[in-house]
This record gives sequence, structure tokens and C-alpha cells, in this order.
Amino acid sequence: MTDQALSDLQDWQLVALATAMTERMYPNFALFSRLLEFGEPERVRRVLDGLWDSLAGSGAKMNFEVQLGHIERNIPSLEEYDMYGAIPARDAIIALCTTLNIAIQPDPAEVDDIILLSRETVAGFIELNADAQLSDEELVRLINTHDLMLQEDDFLADCLELLISKQPKAAVIGAMKQLASNDGYSNIGISDNE
Repeated sequence: MTDQALSDLQDWQLVALATAMTERMYPNFALFSRLLEFGEPERVRRVLDGLWDSLAGSGAKMNFEVQLGHIERNIPSLEEYDMYGAIPARDAIIALCTTLNIAIQPDPAEVDDIILLSRETVAGFIELNADAQLSDEELVRLINTHDLMLQEDDFLADCLELLISKQPKAAVIGAMKQLASNDGYSNIGISDNE
């Protein structure tokens, strides 16, 4: 991701991109939360919806600073939950906390952090499922050419294309939300739809 591309975005576009990336990671937390009866998935979902509503200019105003404190309590401890599923769940909540910070004080560097975090989540999932016999070089090649990473790259490109399109803001937000919901599947291809 070029820093220039992010620097050229307006504040609302930065918030929209961060929200879209976080939305795509959300099912990772939702599934972990349900299976382990962890955290407050309803609150997390409500805050994410509040970000979309804020972008669309609809719904009641949400105090993002207050919500940040509530959301931080949903970060699973990797010491307490010694299992793979805790990592993408944790990444999703860290992305949401960062998105709330961006909504309070837009910062292209923090949006880039979310983009990198999402890519790391995808890379970690691919590595977990890769053949242990692969060399480092082969693993890097596998990660970079894997369908999930290509989908990640396409998703980011589609979001940026929408953001710089000349469409009305409401249409852009609606399209990004639809794109990010990805039929309920996360950036690593899991879903919490029972």
C-alpha cells in the first residue's frame, strides 16, 4: 500500500477504509467469541455498525472514545487462550480499536497499520495450513500467491477504487459495507453463520 495513496484520502475516506478492513475481520472474532463464550460480541457488532452509521450520516451519534474502553476489554489474551483462533480474533478487535482511534483522529499511518494487520492475519492462516516441509522462500511464495492473499489484495484495491470514484458518499459507503461483509466470510475465509 503506498503511503501516498492513503495520504491523498480525506478523513471520512480513511475512516471508511479502516471500517471496511475491520468489518472483513469481524467474523474471526464473532466465531471465537461464540465458541469460547468470550467477550461481548453484541457490543462489538453494535460499535462496528455505529461506525458505518456515522459514515452514512444516519443513526444516533456514538461516543467513540467511550466505546474504545469497552471494546479493549474484548481483546483475548494469547496467554489465556493458547490456540490459533485467539490470534485472528485478537487482530479483529485490535483493528476495531484502531478504527475507533481513526474515527476520533484520522491518521493515514493507523489505516496502514490495519491493512498490514489484516495481511498478517491472512499470512498467518496460510502459514498455519502450509506444508511444514516448505523452505522459507517457498512459504513466502505460497503466501503471496495464495487465493486468500489475492482476495485480500483485490478487496483493498476495490475499496480504494470506490473511495476515489466520483459516486456520492452514501453510495460509496453502501458499496463498501456490502463488499466488506463478504457474505459473512472473513479475510481468512471463515464464517460465524451457523
